[in-house]
Amino acid sequence: MGPHPAVAAIRLAVRRALHDVLTDLTDITSRPAPAPAPRVGRPGRTVGSSAGAAPHDPLPDTAPLVLVACSGGADSMALASALAFEAPKLGIRAGGITVDHGLQDGSALRAAEVVSRMTALHLDPVESVAVRVGREGGPEAAARDARYAALDEAADRLGAVAVLLGHTRDDQAETVLLGLARGSGTRSLSGMAEVSGGPGDPGARGRGHRYRRPFLQVDRQTARKACMVQSLAVWDDPHNIDPAYTRSRLRHEGLPALEKALGKGVVEALARTAQLSRDDADALDAWAAEAESGVRDADGRLECAKLYALPPAVRRRVLRRAVVAAGSPAGSLFARHIEEVDRLITGWRGQGAINLPGRVEAQRQGGRLVIRQG
Repeated sequence: MGPHPAVAAIRLAVRRALHDVLTDLTDITSRPAPAPAPRVGRPGRTVGSSAGAAPHDPLPDTAPLVLVACSGGADSMALASALAFEAPKLGIRAGGITVDHGLQDGSALRAAEVVSRMTALHLDPVESVAVRVGREGGPEAAARDARYAALDEAADRLGAVAVLLGHTRDDQAETVLLGLARGSGTRSLSGMAEVSGGPGDPGARGRGHRYRRPFLQVDRQTARKACMVQSLAVWDDPHNIDPAYTRSRLRHEGLPALEKALGKGVVEALARTAQLSRDDADALDAWAAEAESGVRDADGRLECAKLYALPPAVRRRVLRRAVVAAGSPAGSLFARHIEEVDRLITGWRGQGAINLPGRVEAQRQGGRLVIRQG
C-alpha cells in the first residue's frame, strides 16, 4: 500500500524540484558540488547533533547539498519530511535551516525545537540562525529581508546548491492579490517564481537558481494533512493570525470574502493568473534587455528621444533596470517611482530631479536621462 495521497503529493513535488536541481548542475558543470565548510557552531547559531543518523548509508561530502528553510509550520515541516525522504534516493544530501527572527518571546527555544525536529528527520547539517530584523519597508518586508540574508549566508557557507521554500498555492494567491492592491504591474501579479535568486529579483547576486518553491501547485491543506498523517509536530505562528499584518488579514478575511462572493476556485484562478502574468513579464523583460543598448549614446547615457519611441511597457522596464543598476533596491522600487521617472521622458516640463529609494536620483539633462546615486 502506497503513502497517503497528501504525502505522495508533497513527495512528488519535491522529487521534481530535486530532478531540476540535478539537471541545472549538469548544465552548469560536470564537477561535484563544493564540499561544505566544517560544521563549527558560531554565535547566534544552534547546530543539530548527530543523533538520529539516517538509516541509509551516509553520502559523501562531495554529494550536492540541498537545504530546506523550515519555520516549524505545517508547510515547511511537510517540505522537510519530503526532502528527507527523496534526496538520498537521488544522491543528494539534505539539510535544514531555521531562522530565529527574535520577534516573539521564546523564539530561541522554538528555533531549537525546530532544529530537533529536523534532526529527527535525519537532515544533516541542521542549523538555527538568529537575525536582527530592521524596520525598512515595514515589519513584514524587514523580516523577509533578514531571513533571505541569513539563508544566503548559510547556503554560501555550507556549499548548498539550492534552498527549498515551503510557499504553497495559497501563498501564491495571496501574493497576487497583494501585488494587485499595490498596482505594481504585470511582474507584481506574477507572484513568486518556482525558481529564483531572492525576493523581488530572480537573478539576485548571481544566485538565480538558488531558491526553489516545489509547493506552488500544492494547496496549504494538503501540506497540513501530510504532517498530520506522518505525526509531524508543527508550530502555528501567531503572526499568521495577527490582524496587524496585511497578509494575515488577507488570508483570514480577504480571500474568504472573495470565495464567498465568487465561489470556490479563487485560489486556483489567482495561481493560474500568476503563471500567465509571469510568462508575459518574462517576454517583456527580455525585450527590454535587448532594447536597452539601442537607447544609449556612445557614452552609455540614456537618450530621451529613443526611450520615447519604445512601447510604454518596454520603456518602463528599461528605466527600472537602469534605476536598479544605479543602486536602488529592487524590493523598494514601486510602479509609482518608475512612473515619475517615465514622466521625465513623456511629460517633460522642466521638472527637477526625481528622488528614488537607495538615495538614487533621476534627472533629465540635455536630452539625456541621468540616473545616479546622490
